[in-house]
Amino acid sequence: MRRIVLLALAFLMLSTPVRSAEPPLFDGHIHYSRPDWTAYTPDQVFAILDQAGIRRALVSSTPDDGTLKLYERDPKRVIPILRPYRTRDDMSTWWKDPAIIAYLEQRLAKGVHRGIGEFHIHGKDIRTPELARITEMAVQRNLYLHAHSDDAAVIELFAIEPRSKIIWAHAGMSSGPQAVGALMDKHASLWADLSFRYGDVAPGGTLDPAWRALLVRHADRFMLGSDTYITSRWEQVVGMAGEARKFLKQLPPDVAEKIAYKNIERLFP
Repeated sequence: MRRIVLLALAFLMLSTPVRSAEPPLFDGHIHYSRPDWTAYTPDQVFAILDQAGIRRALVSSTPDDGTLKLYERDPKRVIPILRPYRTRDDMSTWWKDPAIIAYLEQRLAKGVHRGIGEFHIHGKDIRTPELARITEMAVQRNLYLHAHSDDAAVIELFAIEPRSKIIWAHAGMSSGPQAVGALMDKHASLWADLSFRYGDVAPGGTLDPAWRALLVRHADRFMLGSDTYITSRWEQVVGMAGEARKFLKQLPPDVAEKIAYKNIERLFP
């Protein structure tokens, strides 16, 4: 009898379809800034990313040393992006401070960074010689700009340098799908991370119809994001990954795969 039961169980296991593993996630917005260093070692950070299923991430930090700590630990997993902030105080002056140019040039000389940002800039602040030089540097070095900006600043950045490649942090934070879509229609080199937008994209876990239409229409332009801008956000990374997986399952599989990881894989091979 025991032999019959074991054979029956073996047959059942062979005939039951194996559920495919969850697809990997690539994260377009991670910070590992100075306050995080005492709370989480690089190994602990990677353990959190492992638990969330995040295989690669765009990382920028204040100061840049945090990014390099993670990059040196796992250069295949970390895509370094250089913030123009030596300290948080630079956040309110960086676009009009000539010293930032020298700082960026010195850090970019390391040859590991793939972009400049995430930086904060708004349309009313944007026309400065320093920012013009930074956009020029990005184009010359084939770097992406990761901009935390309003719609007006995105328009101005492309006006300053039409060849710019911009990742729009938080898809504008408060910009609606119509405004985001209009800018993407106009600029083929505009992408957006969805950090802090999961509640707008899928309120209550259900995809908003207008956002769904936009994600499908511009499936090649969106990426996920956690934005660990303060240390406590690290506690939420796994939960945010779960939120993302929930709304990704409501998209066509090819669209979901692009947003989950293929878009970052293509931009940063």
